[in-house]
Amino acid sequence: MTISLYAISVPIFIRHLKGLAIVTRKAQALCAEKKLDEATLLGYRLYPDMFSFTRQVHMATDHPITCASLLAGVDAPKHEGNEKSLAELIARIEKTIAFLEGIKPAQIDGTEGKDVVVKGRDREMPFKGLDLLQNRVLPNFYFHCTTAYDILRHNGLEIGKRHFMGND
Repeated sequence: MTISLYAISVPIFIRHLKGLAIVTRKAQALCAEKKLDEATLLGYRLYPDMFSFTRQVHMATDHPITCASLLAGVDAPKHEGNEKSLAELIARIEKTIAFLEGIKPAQIDGTEGKDVVVKGRDREMPFKGLDLLQNRVLPNFYFHCTTAYDILRHNGLEIGKRHFMGND
């Protein structure tokens, strides 16, 4: 049985991004209800050398965009990265979901051996399609989604695993 590269990437990204949007909306409602400063939450990090909540969301949206655009051979949407509110982060997540929903299985399936290059700030990293997904994108995606969730949970948001899984 052949496993579809699309099936193990895009729908998973969408599901967990929907979960990230759910918990971020819940954080927005909590801030409004309790008159909490969103800026404090946006800048919160679990440890001083870790990314802030805002940066965790950036990374959780950037990795799927990079993967899908490289494998499908389409231009990646650009995010300015200057979000200053939970509403703006939710919009970023929703734009990412919309982009991913526009990717069709035929654009991804069969790209397991495709040569792609991820461009970092100071280097280029070559991958084959399957290696990109399995060894770079999925681990990073789950890490940043989980860390964003953990920051919200640590700050008192009443959320559970079902929210993380996009089941609310």
